[in-house]
Amino acid sequence: MLNDWVVMPTCLPTVLRRCAACASDRFRANGKFRVNAHHKRLDAWLLVLCTACGDTAKLTVLERMNVRSVQPELLDRMHVNDPCLAAELLQDPVVRRRNRIALDWDNAWRLDTGGSDHQDRDVIDVSVRFAARIPVRPVRLIAEGCGLSRAEVERLITEGKLVSAVRLSGKLSVDFTFTLKH
Repeated sequence: MLNDWVVMPTCLPTVLRRCAACASDRFRANGKFRVNAHHKRLDAWLLVLCTACGDTAKLTVLERMNVRSVQPELLDRMHVNDPCLAAELLQDPVVRRRNRIALDWDNAWRLDTGGSDHQDRDVIDVSVRFAARIPVRPVRLIAEGCGLSRAEVERLITEGKLVSAVRLSGKLSVDFTFTLKH
């Protein structure tokens, strides 16, 4: 029987970027947008607050876009400060590259194992799905989901009792499956 685990975001990640007002490098996104019109051109920013001094920084979402080329739904979501849109934009590689930012997902996600108890079975097949592109070490997920230490998970990998089609070292943000043999 295949168990389904889901890695789910619990809040928006911390934005890593240097603050112009202080020495901090962490910003908190609160889902607020600013949209500015220049005749037939639009600029839009996602506002982030410095965690140390509270200074506001703007992450460019749209820059000098023709009003007709912007989807009305997108503009409506920005006007109502849609937090789901903020999450989508923070994960967009184009937005991250344009603004030279990185994301810190520490304490911003949780693992939902569906409450299944797998300690009593000899073989466990698990499918891990990511609800968002959250880079997490598979060893950490497996340890948390199975109630093991990370060292124990590493030992199981070395002994060949924990197998997967993907490499379990490093970080992953894509769906994967693994099999654990007790």
